[in-house]
Amino acid sequence: MKTATKLAILLSLGVLAVPFASAKTSEQAYLESCRKDAGVPVPVTVVSPTVSEQYVGSAVELKFVVDATGKPVDLSVKSPVDAALASAVVDAVKQWRFTPAMRDGEPVAAKVVLPVKIIDQKPTAATYAMK
Repeated sequence: MKTATKLAILLSLGVLAVPFASAKTSEQAYLESCRKDAGVPVPVTVVSPTVSEQYVGSAVELKFVVDATGKPVDLSVKSPVDAALASAVVDAVKQWRFTPAMRDGEPVAAKVVLPVKIIDQKPTAATYAMK
């Protein structure tokens, strides 16, 4: 069985880089780095799927709607990718929760395009030293 790798999420909602050599998980660092504008859904819970190392360097672009309750719905894969990778990413994003976009003080559904890049996220000695 191939070694598993976690997924780092690069979202068009505002993340540029996630510091991996810190005591924070990549999910926590990602959440802290997201834009928090009222007009866009803001992730509050993210789940990174575990995928095989063969997918390191791959990218998946998802399209979905964050409904007024903060749940992602109507997920579809925009980019051509391996079916197993697409399934793992979709299954993980279905578990995400968002603060919904707001319009005139009310939560509203909003379309999201989520580019996801698979990176190698093996723990380093620095990661263990900081815990």
